[in-house]
Amino acid sequence: MSFTLEEIVRRFGGEVVGEPGQRVAGLAPLDQAGPQQLAFLANPKYLSQVETTRAGAVLINADDLAKLASPEGRNFIVTPNPYAYFARVAQAFIDLAAPKPEAGVHPSAHVDPAARVAKSAVIGPNVTVEAGAAIGENVRLDANVFVGRGTQIGDGSHLYPGVTVYHGCRIGERAIVHSGAVIGSDGFGFAPDFTGEGDARTGTWVKIPQVGGVDVGPDVEIGANTTIDRGAMADTVIEACVKIDNLVQIGHNCRIGAYTVIAGCAGIAGSTTIGRHCMIGGAVGIAGHVTLADHVIITAKSGVSKSLLKPGMYTSAFPAVEHADWNRSAALMRNLDKLRDRIKALETALAARSGGNA
Repeated sequence: MSFTLEEIVRRFGGEVVGEPGQRVAGLAPLDQAGPQQLAFLANPKYLSQVETTRAGAVLINADDLAKLASPEGRNFIVTPNPYAYFARVAQAFIDLAAPKPEAGVHPSAHVDPAARVAKSAVIGPNVTVEAGAAIGENVRLDANVFVGRGTQIGDGSHLYPGVTVYHGCRIGERAIVHSGAVIGSDGFGFAPDFTGEGDARTGTWVKIPQVGGVDVGPDVEIGANTTIDRGAMADTVIEACVKIDNLVQIGHNCRIGAYTVIAGCAGIAGSTTIGRHCMIGGAVGIAGHVTLADHVIITAKSGVSKSLLKPGMYTSAFPAVEHADWNRSAALMRNLDKLRDRIKALETALAARSGGNA
């Protein structure tokens, strides 16, 4: 259950500085690592910890290695992005340690005869796979997963316990969907059919059929208890390598561009288009029918009510302050309209006086 540095570099690239035969059996922070562990330096402000670490080896970039006062007698793997390299090595250790499930269908699972399930797939206890569904090679469906009719699950994907994927959806290759996520539930679409006003108002909301699906690209990760609604007519689309945190709501007919990340508790209303390589902070709310350009960053708790068509960082949330300070600020904000009127009146009076002097 260990690798030599030479084996790691052969698999992930980089260059060994030191002893290629040094074995590491795990990963740890610089200040806690022991001789059999691999640490990493992602932030130069922790460079001093590299000088004192007991780690068997350190992942480091070339610039930071050159800054060390005494690198001799230590082991390093030199790579341009130590943090990403660390993540890949961590995956390798997890794969090495994790038990390998046996392919096949658990006796308690229900797989419709009209479904197609690859022989290499793992279908866990109480899983339901409906007619017309297609389960790809090396897919893993954990206990109590539901896959609706006609839905496709791409090769190498892993759906954790309790995931629900409604009918007519597609999950791309190597997707990870965490427990409690719901993909393909009805979008929030209702047509008003009311007459009259006030207490005399009568009528109802008429449900709009949601006949689109959800199309999830390859290498997407979807967090626990996240919901992605199906489209009203066209599909809701999650492009390649999007990473979605827990408790995120994505409305119908949204399109999320490739490599975008969305933090927990964000809510994205229907028919919103988010570009590629965007970053959406926690608890952000985005109104429907707006567009975000590529490379847009929205900071936590911000509200987006109109399109943002230029790359950059946007903030609308008010940062936390002491309660008394907030009360004073709130009192000022309540009176801004009055202050505006007074300023306008003063400007008018000043202009009149200046004109009279002239």
